[in-house]
Amino acid sequence: MAKSFKEALESGKFVVTAEVGPPKGTDIEEMLHHIDLLKDKVDGLNVTDNQSSVMRLSSISVSHIIKEKGGEPILQMTCRDRNRLALESDLISANILGINTVLCLTGDYITVGDHVEAMPVFDLDSVLLLKTVRLLESGKDLGGNELKGAARFCAGAIVTPEANPIEPQLLKFEKKIKAGAEFFQTQAIYDLDNFKKFMKYARQFNVKILAGIVLLVSSGMAKYMNANVPGIFVPKDLIDEMASAEKGKALEKGIEIAGRMIKTLKDENICDGVHIMAIGKEGKVPDILAAAGLA
Repeated sequence: MAKSFKEALESGKFVVTAEVGPPKGTDIEEMLHHIDLLKDKVDGLNVTDNQSSVMRLSSISVSHIIKEKGGEPILQMTCRDRNRLALESDLISANILGINTVLCLTGDYITVGDHVEAMPVFDLDSVLLLKTVRLLESGKDLGGNELKGAARFCAGAIVTPEANPIEPQLLKFEKKIKAGAEFFQTQAIYDLDNFKKFMKYARQFNVKILAGIVLLVSSGMAKYMNANVPGIFVPKDLIDEMASAEKGKALEKGIEIAGRMIKTLKDENICDGVHIMAIGKEGKVPDILAAAGLA
């Protein structure tokens, strides 16, 4: 990959990112296949950090593998599992490995994962983590100590355009920008009219916005997200479209819908790019790109 993620953001092109989920264990063959499949097709590969509070291979180790394979990793870092000492150490450690892009997250609660007896930390939150990144770039740590060599990062965060009510989310969005966020990857969006309203607001700030696209695999999945996942709303027409798919063709219909949405976002210049989350179906990302005319 010729350009760094920061260079891709600043180039004015329609930026595309995807995700790689570290495995729960040391068998990394499938993960390596997904990295090889995607590293030259997207501008950045997010590496999740104990996603949904489930213990997995570390995001730094997988980001390093992506870098060694010629890809561009986006290191996700959550505040749930580490205090400020560990977070700072991991940030500068990632930096010396050539990992220069970080997505700052507060993190899911322990209770949703597979180690409910674990002690949550949350010493910092996503806003304070962004401030920490910028402090490390200035050559100091949170203790006020001088660093022997400063870090350099392209720092991002997340936003939920379909949150209801939206006002607390917009307040947090502005706080993250003031703390140093250069780009945002949104939570899943399906209502493009509502997303356009968010983008009209977001365009007053000098940040890049990548719309989150989660691949639908069934109408049941869409209904489940509407009922159980805060900040995600799948309109009835999309649920009906998924339900109308021929037997055994629901995944193909989901790929078609994702591709169509991405094409609309790009052709109408609604946002700066997309972040594709094909959860458990990472091998289908090239098909989504093809459906969007981005292959």
